[in-house]
Formats: sequence, C-alpha cells, structure tokens
Amino acid sequence: MTATAFEVVAEPTRRRILDLLLERPRLVGELTDQLGLSQPGTSKHLRVLREAGLVSVRQDAQRRWYELRPEPLVELDDWLMPYRRLWADRLDALERHLDQMPDLPEDSQ
Repeated sequence: MTATAFEVVAEPTRRRILDLLLERPRLVGELTDQLGLSQPGTSKHLRVLREAGLVSVRQDAQRRWYELRPEPLVELDDWLMPYRRLWADRLDALERHLDQMPDLPEDSQ
C-alpha cells in the first residue's frame, strides 16, 4: 500500500527534498550532500516520494536524476484552499481595522 501525499509530506526530510527538487532536477549524491544524510537514507526517502508519485527518476548512464512531479500536489492544494480563504478573510479584516485607525502624529513615528 502506498502512502498518500499527505502522509509523505508530513516528514520534514521529504519536504526538504521536494524544496530542493522545486529548484531543479538533482542527482542522489547532490541531495545526500544537501541533506547531510547517508546515501541509503536519501534513497529511502526518494523511494517513498517516487512511490507516492511526487518525484520521477530518469536514468542517465550510471546516474539517476530525480525531479518533482507537481500533479500529486494538487490534492494537497485542494485541501488547503478553504484554509487559505480563512486566512485571506482574516487578513482583509485586519487591513480594514488598520485603515480605520487614526493616523499617528508625524513626530511620534
């Protein structure tokens, strides 16, 4: 049974891998260096990400390039949508409140 995107991105190291792959495709060795993990540790995280469909791998001779697959992140984005609206509404209310406050005198700023 493969993990859902939610379960996979709950782990901080895997989120860091996704952040790095957002910049550009990377080799396992690059990710290992950036993360400060062992190569087997990095490979385990990459396997979980690959099985969840969040990354793809491309073989180039002896090298394996990993890159982000954004499509599965749509599930996360859809789930977060109402929460974004919640925060947007609250920030709009704060802005309205601040706009109604009297301006400070020039010499007190």
